This record gives sequence, structure tokens and C-alpha cells, in this order.
Amino acid sequence: MITRQQHLWNWITAGAFIAINAVCVALEFYLFALLPLVLAIVWAAFMRLDWLMFFIVACVPFSLNLEQMDLGGIGFYLPTEPLLAGVLIIFIFKLLSGKSIDRRIFLHPVSLFLYFYLAWMAITSLTSEMPVVSLKFLVVKMWFIAGFYFLMVHIFQNFGNIRKFYLTYLIPLIGVISYTVIRHAGYGFEKDPGHWVMEPFFKDHTSYGAVLAMFFPVAVAMLLSRKMNPLLRAILLIFFGVLCIGIILSYTRAAWVSIAAAGVLMVFMLLRIKLRTLVVVFAALVSFVWVAQDQLLISLERNKQDSSDDLAEHVESISNVSSDASNLERLNRWNCALAMFEQRPVFGWGPGVYQFVYAPFQRSQDLTIISTNNADGGNAHSEYLGPLSEQGVLGMANMVFLVFLISALAFRLAYTNTSYELKLIIFSSFLGLITYFVHGVLNNYLDTDKASAPFWGFIAVLVAVDIFHNGKEKPEEEQAGKISL
Repeated sequence: MITRQQHLWNWITAGAFIAINAVCVALEFYLFALLPLVLAIVWAAFMRLDWLMFFIVACVPFSLNLEQMDLGGIGFYLPTEPLLAGVLIIFIFKLLSGKSIDRRIFLHPVSLFLYFYLAWMAITSLTSEMPVVSLKFLVVKMWFIAGFYFLMVHIFQNFGNIRKFYLTYLIPLIGVISYTVIRHAGYGFEKDPGHWVMEPFFKDHTSYGAVLAMFFPVAVAMLLSRKMNPLLRAILLIFFGVLCIGIILSYTRAAWVSIAAAGVLMVFMLLRIKLRTLVVVFAALVSFVWVAQDQLLISLERNKQDSSDDLAEHVESISNVSSDASNLERLNRWNCALAMFEQRPVFGWGPGVYQFVYAPFQRSQDLTIISTNNADGGNAHSEYLGPLSEQGVLGMANMVFLVFLISALAFRLAYTNTSYELKLIIFSSFLGLITYFVHGVLNNYLDTDKASAPFWGFIAVLVAVDIFHNGKEKPEEEQAGKISL
């Protein structure tokens, strides 16, 4: 109970802040107004780290890239990355001080693999062509994984926190989509403005489309929940409509393909087809493509349809490798990645350095109207070939193994659990990841907070279900007859 003296001190503190802030405003020093928020963040960092993580997740869709804003070329996302850096330090401090965190989190097969994943990245950072760039890349990856994976697994011990995580990201994302669509409307929803109207929150339409695709299965699953009250279901239905509009108007062909691939996989899983069967079929398909690549390439070159404002023509342009500049430039980047790998097959050129060193590997016959020799045109446009060129053969192997590891975990969880609500959580998180695994063939965004938050967060959901909720007929909050949102 608050005493009269405590009330008095509260009023004195509030009055002093208002007076000092008034003076600061008069002096045009506006940052002082953020002091209460800073103090709240510091308090949460030491007392309620879960609240701070949810605050960071809510900030991700609105975060701003300083490099994109031409502020001295600093590649930093505000406010998320400084907060995640602090979370990483506090996380390490808590571990060293013996704070109670379930050991099963650190001994789970996914966690054990991530230790090797980061260790190999550290080794290749030391052998990098640009060690400073690679070490920065490594540190950023560490705070993404520490915050969005390890801490979120701990937070997801409470089953209701999983849906809180979904909504904490989804609601601000709907705000970004609304802003983008309204801005896009001013340009008649044409394709070319659709490449940049999501700025400054997303750097381009492809990263924007990738994140929207990841949340498509989540939105569907939440609408299918049996524990949703009518009002919330109506709100989520509106959100789903906005999400679909955003995906369509993003003109991101890779996002559309990834959602279709996730839908096909969902059908296979509902038919309870085993993962090893799908792996064999996929391997056979890849082998066929490799053997018949010349004939397939000749067939693809007959497609002359470039990307277009017409959605049907835009879809048709996906397979155009004869004249579509975007597709041809992607092939150029892939050829550069393969050439870089041939020179340094073991350790690669160093994590995060592709965009700085690939230019000399461009062949004249591969150059397009959007090719550049500057380090401002993005990276390898592949979540698999990028690590191959930067971290050698193990770099690509790590990413491929992660896909199979997560798939094996998700299939096991989906086929052994009987709880309807738990199955929705498993399917939505896994299919959201599948959209990114497929999208990752054509683009890579795990160096950004926008994609890293859902990517590592969805993996954390699957691991948390495996450790804390697997085998339970009903999660604790479902047993109580309600789901916290």
C-alpha cells in the first residue's frame, strides 16, 4: 500500500520532471522527454526481461535503418538493435550469476546446433577478408539469436505468451501495411512505386513481402482457433484482409511462391506423409533438374514476359530468365557467389562481406542494367549461396541442416500432439518458417531485425512446445478454458 509520504514524493518527482522538461523544450532539447521511457526500459531489463522483449518485438516493424536514412553509412536498426545489444549483455550476466534458466533450453538439439553455427561463423570471421565487418556481423547475429531465440524459448514456457508474441509483431505490422497501402494508393497502386512505398520501415518490397508471407500462416491459424471470442475474431479477420492486400500489392513474386509452397506442404502434413518421403521426392526432383538443366533453361528462355503492373503477367514473369532484369541480376549474383566459393571453398570470404568483394567476380555476359560495382546493391540474394561464398561449404551446409532439423522437429510435434490449439501453433510457426526457407532461395534478410524476429521467434516456439508443452493433452491455459492474447 502506498503511503502518504510516497504519494508526496511521486508528486514532487512528477512536478520536477515537468518543470525540467519545459525548460528543455524552451531550449529545443527534446530528448529529455524520453527519460521516463529510458528509465522504464532499464527497470524492465533487470526486473521484467519478458516485458522488454515484447516491447522490442513491437518495435521491430517500425524500426529504422540508419544506413538507409543516410546517417553516416551506419548500418544499425533503431531502437531494436541497441536494446538487443543490452539484452545480450544482461543475458550473459544472468547466466554468469547463476540465474535460474531451464537447462533443457541450452541442451536442446536446436540449441546445440546453434552453438556450432555461431562457432563456425566466429572462425570464418577471423579468416575474413574484412575481419571488422565480419565480427560486427557475428555480434549482430548473436544478439538476434540470444534475444529472439534463447530468451523467447524461456518466455514461451507460458503457453499464452506464444500468441502474445504473434500479436505483438502482427499489430504494428498491420500499421506498417496500412501506411504502405495508403501511400501506394497515391500512385495508383502501380508496380514501380510498390518497390519503395514501404520506406522507411522496410528497405524494399522484397523484404517487406518476405515478412508478410511469414505471418500469413499465423494469421490463418489465429482465425481458426476455437478459443477466440467473436469481437477478437472480427478484428483478426480485418487484420487478415489487410495482410492479404499487403502481400498482393507488394509485387513480391518470391513471397507468393513461398506461400504456395507452404500451402502444398500443409496438405502433405495433413495427409500425414512422412518427412523422409518428402525428402526423397525433393532429392529426386533436384536431381532431375540438375540432369535436365540445359533443356529446362532453353524452355525458360522462351518466356519473354517482364514484370508488370498486371498481376497475371507479373506471376508469369517469375520464370523469365531471358529479359527480366531482376531475375537476370539474381543469376549474376549467384554466379558471383559460386565463383567466390571456388576460390575459397573452406573458410569463404568472411560473414557479411559479399557485397563488398563480389564486383570483380561479375562476368560481362552476366551484367544487367541494374548491375553495380559499388557495395550498395545488396548481397547474394540467397540464404544458401550467400553463406557458401562467405563461410565456405560449411556455411551453406549449416543453413541446409537447419532447414532439415527444424522440419524434423515440426513433423514430430505435429504428428504426436492431439491438442487442436497446440497443432495450430505448431503448423503456423513451421509454415511461417517454410515461407522463409523457400524465400531464402531467392533472397536473404536474416541480417535484419525485420526477418530475424519472426524467424528465430518461430523456431523458439517449436523448441518451447517440444520442451514445455509436448505430450500434454491440453496446454495449461487451454485447460482453463481461455487463451491469453
